[in-house]
Amino acid sequence: MKVGIFGGTFDPPHVGHLLAASDAYDALGLERVVFVPNARQPLKADVPQSAPSDRLAMVRLSVSGDERFTVDPLEVERGGTSYSVETLEAMAERAPHDERFFLVGADASQTFGQWKAPRRIAELAHIAVMQRTGDAGESAMEADDVRAAIVEAAGPGAAPPIVLPSRRIDVSSSEIRARVRDGRSIHGFVTEAVARFIHERGLYR
Repeated sequence: MKVGIFGGTFDPPHVGHLLAASDAYDALGLERVVFVPNARQPLKADVPQSAPSDRLAMVRLSVSGDERFTVDPLEVERGGTSYSVETLEAMAERAPHDERFFLVGADASQTFGQWKAPRRIAELAHIAVMQRTGDAGESAMEADDVRAAIVEAAGPGAAPPIVLPSRRIDVSSSEIRARVRDGRSIHGFVTEAVARFIHERGLYR
């Protein structure tokens, strides 16, 4: 099975995440995209975030009813700091015949060298970078820079990442949290089920 693996904090998951996953699903001919909420992101260890159980619940609500998408709780259940290489190792052991595509944002190319075992990540999955598009010339230049940064971090002989042009969506989890704190509507930013969950749990207030 061709599987996309989409990890993140998802605090909260929003329509931009769903559209990015949908674009990757189509562009790569995937059979499934698996959302993997982390327990604690190692490069953001000092950043306050919602409880992993709440973020996991929101991701499940966000993708509910879409047969293209599913949620894997392994990082939340494992607890502690979440390392992508450990997640990919577990997935490879569980389903060794899957063809895995590890979906990351273009900003990951700037920090990939700081990740745990970047070379092993590149061995366990095709790295697919979701690159937001600007004008044609700028996008081509940025895509080359992204590929070079990933290959440099993974080491000599590493397979270059796939760069997927992705639509520009001006919505972020931090903006949504700010809107909730300010008492403004988040209608259209998240699914209605996620909006209800945020309200009922009193998140981000």
